[in-house]
Amino acid sequence: MTWQPNKLEQERLDKLRQIEDLGVEAFPARVHRTHTTAQALAAYADWEAVNPDADKSGDDPAQGVTVTVCGRVRRQNIKGKVSFLHIEDESGRVQLFMRVNDMDEAAYNLVREKLVELDDFVQATGTMMRTQAGEASVRVREFKLLAKALSPLPVIKQQKQEDGTIIEFGEFNDVETRYRQRYADLAVNADVRDVFKKRALIIRTMREFFDNEGFLEVETPILQPIYGGAAARPFITHHNQLHQDLYLRISFELYLKRLLVGGYDAVYEIGRDFRNEGVSFKHNTEFTMLEFYKAYIDYEGVMDLVERMVRTIVQRVTGGTVIEYQGQTLDFGAPWPRLTIREAIKQNAEIDYMDHPTAESLEAAMRKIGLQFAPNQTWGKLVEHLLGETVEKKLIQPTFILDYPRDISPFAKRVRYDDKHVERFEIYMAGMEMGNAFTELNDPRDQEARFIDMAQLYRADEDDATPTDDDYLRAMRFGMPPCGGFGMGVDRLVMLVTNQRSIRDVLLYPHLREEQR
Repeated sequence: MTWQPNKLEQERLDKLRQIEDLGVEAFPARVHRTHTTAQALAAYADWEAVNPDADKSGDDPAQGVTVTVCGRVRRQNIKGKVSFLHIEDESGRVQLFMRVNDMDEAAYNLVREKLVELDDFVQATGTMMRTQAGEASVRVREFKLLAKALSPLPVIKQQKQEDGTIIEFGEFNDVETRYRQRYADLAVNADVRDVFKKRALIIRTMREFFDNEGFLEVETPILQPIYGGAAARPFITHHNQLHQDLYLRISFELYLKRLLVGGYDAVYEIGRDFRNEGVSFKHNTEFTMLEFYKAYIDYEGVMDLVERMVRTIVQRVTGGTVIEYQGQTLDFGAPWPRLTIREAIKQNAEIDYMDHPTAESLEAAMRKIGLQFAPNQTWGKLVEHLLGETVEKKLIQPTFILDYPRDISPFAKRVRYDDKHVERFEIYMAGMEMGNAFTELNDPRDQEARFIDMAQLYRADEDDATPTDDDYLRAMRFGMPPCGGFGMGVDRLVMLVTNQRSIRDVLLYPHLREEQR
């Protein structure tokens, strides 16, 4: 659709034409920068410390700090022959002190006549100085436009505090518009930019943790001929050359465990999964997952790794082990409680599901306590529903819930004490499920029987169906070492550590409905 400028955009277009009529490049190809804004201010602070009695006017370029800075114009104050601009780059802001006697008059007139205005990108060269008001600034001698903004950013008002800091507040409050126009959201909201810096730090710390633990980072296929490793509906695509339907992966699990067969002791992957399911405050159709698998440990060993990993991340990002999330205090320093799923439900729902060994019996018991659920659920799915409805929201502190029903856990080894449960845990924090782990099944005969059981329990079109992967079974027959494995949604961890209510607030480009024009 052809762009139709509104009134403000048309005014900017008119100014662009005026600039070009003056022979000024509005989008030059060459840029020169010697300092970020933060580096310029730091260099000047160092110079002042060494030269406390020196002239602070910046009048003599030979007696000070000369810088070339670049950034977006965020504030302007034009006073005839003297003007002040605040420009911003990723590192912060700095003031430009511009006086017509110091610089080329034609360049100054771009500012005085407001041909250069808010949101434009500019470059300024000059000597650092301190104004009469005491603000460190660049006394500009050379100035040029780098990029003309044709659409104004959302209005954000600024209020300067007594300590010199600036608080921003404004009108960019429509959540969907912020997500859809993330570029504008980032440009005007420093706190949003900070969330994604912390996200990068979380992922970097995660990598460092596993590298230091002796794991190998690997990459496995995103396009898969058979999807598996989780209970979810996949996205389907088609390879035209090979005449083959393929699936966007819903999990890395089966490909990573093949690598243990191949001789690696410990592997991990951080990447994107895709699940063709509903969206919510904690679900997005594509999301970032961490999965790791390590030979010669069980789910107890996995718990140790997970607890240490999350604690390391929280300490690295926040400086401590206690955080606030949506009004709740979470302590990652204390040992995490461990409860079996049966214990957790008995404590919170006053029902022992083991007294109801069939799905029909358990359904009746659940109806008696007022629970609603979809019909024709398996026994294990009903137990999982019980957990979700009666326990999950109460699990505020980091908690391990152990020993899940076998019929919803096709890749986990049985517990020693019965034939109904397996060595599987999920971790919960702030009332959300955050990760899933098994003592991995490594007997190919048992694994094949589980695939057959799943085929009988679920229809092929159900989200919980787990298709038989014959190549994975073939790999297991070559011998898979005893191992433990774990998967975690990275986005949810970022939500917690950055105190964001919605997963969309920690995704740069969350999936949205088609825009209505």
